[in-house]
Amino acid sequence: MSFSNTDTGSKPADPYKAENKSDPALKAKIDDLVSFIDSCKFGMMTTRVESSGLLVSRCMAVAAKEGGGLDLLFHTNTESGKTDDLKHDPKINMAFLDSEGQWASISGSADIVTDRETVRKYYSPQLKAWLGDLGDGKHDGGPEDPRIGVIKITAQTATYAISSTNFISRQYQVAKGTVTGQPASVNKLREISEEELQECKLSHPLLYDQAVYTEEARIPLNREVEMIFPYLSGPITNKIHLLYRAQGE
Repeated sequence: MSFSNTDTGSKPADPYKAENKSDPALKAKIDDLVSFIDSCKFGMMTTRVESSGLLVSRCMAVAAKEGGGLDLLFHTNTESGKTDDLKHDPKINMAFLDSEGQWASISGSADIVTDRETVRKYYSPQLKAWLGDLGDGKHDGGPEDPRIGVIKITAQTATYAISSTNFISRQYQVAKGTVTGQPASVNKLREISEEELQECKLSHPLLYDQAVYTEEARIPLNREVEMIFPYLSGPITNKIHLLYRAQGE
């Protein structure tokens, strides 16, 4: 049952959504979403606490992407609260926001991956700064440290809004709407359903696993095509390697 507090008759109750809703071809929706996530790097991961049922969010950095950029991977300490939450309830949300007010919300299910092959594949030496070396020869923050795992989010639905105009045009639209009462047309508001996400994966026989590595942590994969982009991804990471591996080769 939906919530309603009034009846607007034949007029849209949410004119902002009606004015800004954008529904381009599926490929364009997917490409723009993946591009926006790349530009953000950091997002808020929301899980449900078993003991209270309350939701809690944590800032997380995207470690890698798979499934054409639709499935997100994150490093985790397996002994942390978020892994407890996900063991109880694997439903998860990942939200991204930038300084211009553009945003994305991805809902899906999460798996906690602890096999060493996966951990080694996505390992970064920077993890030592977060887990530390306990000095017991086992829990040293290295790729064999059993505390290091990967949270993989399989996306089921996504909603996002990206700017359709420049800053000056957006300010004009808001000012005009304030005076006239007309909804401001400032964003491309898009929704991607579970069916669309499945269609995207099934309709492309060659899906690409996209992974992000620091130069020091890159581990070679078989039959991969390496594309090195000479840009920075923050003050810590020096080079980003985008590795595309065609599935089923």
